[in-house]
Amino acid sequence: MEIAKITYKGQITIPAGIRKKMNLKDGDKVIFFEQDGKFYLENAALMAINRMQMSFEGEAEHVGLKDENDVVALVKEVRKERWDKKEKAHADNA
Repeated sequence: MEIAKITYKGQITIPAGIRKKMNLKDGDKVIFFEQDGKFYLENAALMAINRMQMSFEGEAEHVGLKDENDVVALVKEVRKERWDKKEKAHADNA
């Protein structure tokens, strides 16, 4: 357990050990939230990534991606579509 003192401006210094465990660096943002009467502090970037990962869970199977080769093929297909669209727009403007 660590203790931090609140300044007259309402600021606190997060102890170094906690910053290290939370992977917080200079300039990072944190989120404070309440849940069931308890208050929590989270690394905002990591929380956003975790929520995004949770929202994408199961989507690969849903769209038929079974392995890395399927992902590579999909990326190639999307790149080709974008390239073709760009080339068409370029030809239309010429």
